[in-house]
Amino acid sequence: MLAAFAEKQRIPFPLLSDIDSKVIRRYGILNTQIEPDDGFFYGIPFPGVYVTDGDGCVVAKFFHDTYKIRDSAELLIDAALGRVTLADDAPKAQSQSGEIKVSTVLHGGQGTLRQGIRRSIVVRFELGDDLHIYGEPVPDGMVATTVTVAGPPGLTVEQAILPPTRPLTLAGMDVTLQVWSGTVDIVVPIYPTSELASEVRPLDDESATIEIAVRYQACDSDTCLLPQSECFTITVPIDITEVPAIDVHMGHGQREGTYDGNPHFKRLIARKSKKLEDWMKTDG
Repeated sequence: MLAAFAEKQRIPFPLLSDIDSKVIRRYGILNTQIEPDDGFFYGIPFPGVYVTDGDGCVVAKFFHDTYKIRDSAELLIDAALGRVTLADDAPKAQSQSGEIKVSTVLHGGQGTLRQGIRRSIVVRFELGDDLHIYGEPVPDGMVATTVTVAGPPGLTVEQAILPPTRPLTLAGMDVTLQVWSGTVDIVVPIYPTSELASEVRPLDDESATIEIAVRYQACDSDTCLLPQSECFTITVPIDITEVPAIDVHMGHGQREGTYDGNPHFKRLIARKSKKLEDWMKTDG
């Protein structure tokens, strides 16, 4: 069935059928929150992705404690490349003041939101020569760079991911600060829950409005500019959820898969029921 699925979906890479969870256990990703007596779900892994380089060495990993959260392909590509690559046609808002350009961009999913799929709001600072902005901590009277993201109910906003800073020592103040210069990307992962985009009902709204508040202070080697506070608004389309073509999932107004999963689903139930029955006999 797995081979038929791969052929139907035109998947160009090998798939592993790990019926007894041997490989899952070797990787140490068996979902320990599910007990053996839960025969249907026991043996599944924590959902996640390993990103490797050309030599097969792991350079990044993305794991979650629920199957209802996944990472956009763009986030995985960024991890493999070691940099953020933004699409030119992604939803964005921007401003420019002198030698400082600030852009806010929805990154991933071709500019859409979908239930449980992590996208990111990328705030990109493009600073002129000799300018820098500050990370935490800063002395009184100076402003560290902050990014705050807010959206409608059901939009989960995670903690911002900050790029590495470099130390800058201010001789006159005898203090060393952490700064960014050049092009700086601050990434805030976001994803909608079922409250905003459900897999079991049609969409309530076709778009979501996301507000991004940015505060920063730019300085050069001699002087500091006045602190800046900017607010950006991005309106983002909400995409319907893709569901497998299995009876229990279908008929809710979502995008249904083209592969009939019912035969495989029935075999899965039979196999899991047999394992549960054997486990209960052994435990009893």
